[in-house]
Amino acid sequence: MRKAPTILHLDMDAFYASAEQASKPSLRGKAVVVGGLGPRGVVATASYEARVFGVNSAMPMAQARRLAPNAAYLVPRFDFYRSISEQVMGLLRELSPLVEPLSLDEAFVDLEAGGTAWDERSARLAGAKLRADIRAGTGLTGSVGLAASKMLAKIASEQAKPDGLVVIEPGTERALLGPMSVRTLPGVGPATGDHLRRAGIQTVDEIVEAGEDELVRLLGKAHGHGLYAMALTRDERAVVAERETKSVSVEDTYDVDIHDRVRVGLEVQRLADRCVRRLRGAGLSGRTIVLKVRRYDFSTLTRSETLRGPTDDPAVVREAALRLLEGVDSTGGVRLLGVGVSGLADFTQEDLFAQAMEERMDHTVEETAEDTAVQEPKEVAERRWVAGHDVRHAEYGHGWVQGSGLGRVTVRFETPRSEPGRVRTFRVEDPALEVAEPLPLVEVPGLRPRQA
Repeated sequence: MRKAPTILHLDMDAFYASAEQASKPSLRGKAVVVGGLGPRGVVATASYEARVFGVNSAMPMAQARRLAPNAAYLVPRFDFYRSISEQVMGLLRELSPLVEPLSLDEAFVDLEAGGTAWDERSARLAGAKLRADIRAGTGLTGSVGLAASKMLAKIASEQAKPDGLVVIEPGTERALLGPMSVRTLPGVGPATGDHLRRAGIQTVDEIVEAGEDELVRLLGKAHGHGLYAMALTRDERAVVAERETKSVSVEDTYDVDIHDRVRVGLEVQRLADRCVRRLRGAGLSGRTIVLKVRRYDFSTLTRSETLRGPTDDPAVVREAALRLLEGVDSTGGVRLLGVGVSGLADFTQEDLFAQAMEERMDHTVEETAEDTAVQEPKEVAERRWVAGHDVRHAEYGHGWVQGSGLGRVTVRFETPRSEPGRVRTFRVEDPALEVAEPLPLVEVPGLRPRQA
């Protein structure tokens, strides 16, 4: 382990919810929950104001509504979040060539590799400057942890939340971690934590006292050895600039269980096409097709088929996914479907799958046309009036959708730099109202958005 706290971990604070609050003045300081709004949706992020009521990420949305009925519930705007993330990652890469993104809102940085920091003082200055630059560039806040290893830097950033900076100086790690809960350590979730608690192990110090052999007996060889090493603060993992993509997948959860076998097949084909579009967008192909089915009783089945060579042919992926579906009993109903491709490569072997191509293409055209006809009304409706998404009115300017139903859509007209705006209601087909792109959170020179 290093002798200076030159590994930085950044975690943006309640990222999706904070971005929505910054974008919508009327939501600042209020409970905001971002996620799927259907009966089976889950919480992606909750603002700190919503967390006071017990709302947390990955919680069923129905439970969140019971806990915080007066919160604002919004559908994620991933393109918007991604654009902010690109700005933040750009700031990190100014600090070092070794930046390891973990998600849109989280990353490790090796400050020493960039010559940005070499001791505690320089690391602290770099962390403070990064936080200031993020606030100036995006209007949002991030928490920074600095330590001599990745594990400790991540623990430090958790201690820094929200909007803080914590440095764990080398030599103080054991004393700091000792009294903390075992759940502090990476990889210790609720199940492992409960298992350790039943064995009388609740703190990191108690892990060390129990000894490596006891942990192996309780948790198995790999997990036991790893957890004991973490309790001793041993972590030699390097910051890796490029994380290899291992698979590409898409999945949908349905508000109502699907019982019709034909509909299930059509959904699988649609997901296969979406998966291939994502695959091609990344310039990849793959050999192994994976089908995921979650049934009415929450049991989840995963089936896979490995082809003779990598492909990015949508017809091939569709056919493989349908073959896998044949071996799955869906008579009780299906609540989730997913299609993925793994065994990725940057080339294809289309010649291996040329048999009966003309016949297959005829089927593809018919199936695609039928699928599009079925799905188009839903996609148009969701694209136009999704709660939280941006719109523009010819007379009133920029706003966002508060809700829609019964042929009406309610819009609040405001921008990131305006006062909280007024609310107006329109017919859903009002020609003066249209979908709009999100406005930047921080004023861009030369761009003067119309105020509400």
